[in-house]
Amino acid sequence: MSTTHRPLVIAHRGASADEPENTASAFRVAAEQGADWVELDVRLAVDGSLIVNHDAWYRDERTVWSTPFDQVPPDTLDLAGALAACGDMGVNIEIKNSPGDLADGPWSLEVVDATVELIGALEPAARQTILVSSFDRATIDRVKALDSDITTGYLVFDLSLQPDAVAEAADGGHDALHPWDPFVTPDLLEDCRSRGLRVNTWTVDDFDRWIELASWGVDGIVTNTPGRLVSALA
Repeated sequence: MSTTHRPLVIAHRGASADEPENTASAFRVAAEQGADWVELDVRLAVDGSLIVNHDAWYRDERTVWSTPFDQVPPDTLDLAGALAACGDMGVNIEIKNSPGDLADGPWSLEVVDATVELIGALEPAARQTILVSSFDRATIDRVKALDSDITTGYLVFDLSLQPDAVAEAADGGHDALHPWDPFVTPDLLEDCRSRGLRVNTWTVDDFDRWIELASWGVDGIVTNTPGRLVSALA
């Protein structure tokens, strides 16, 4: 495909179609396949560790919250280790902090404070390639309140149930809207652009949809198959 606009290729939990998600190998393969960014998930554990895991449970049915970092399953990374494994790629840190998605863990802004503290310790150049997103508005609002220089994105699942999401993201001083792909339209993109919001959509693995989104000027596409998307956009 030849286009004047090339969206960012954002590897969903790394190259998750080829390697176990949210692992160093998934991030390494994503880089090898040409991904620009990685999207990964962060949860808080009882010992204060920032654990990179999508679900609230591990496969052995222990919860992320109740398991200290020195007892996690093999290949599980903390956030510092994951950022190191991502190398020069940008990193979208999704903070998993929505009520009802925390298993036995409490809803708390502690995970936000710890994440912002870690980002603040990075070199300035590395900080510029970090974006923090969440489905929980209070979480990203807290990120901006602690450090307004951190790029933030508001994750939205069903825009028909959240018709004010674009306005809320813009009015909250956030930088991007991250809508679920079926709700992305040219009108949505125009609305976001008029409010200064970037649009990164998830999770798209269909060739024809990639081409359509790119032609509309979407800013980033989250995919499980970054290598295929890179080739499609070439």
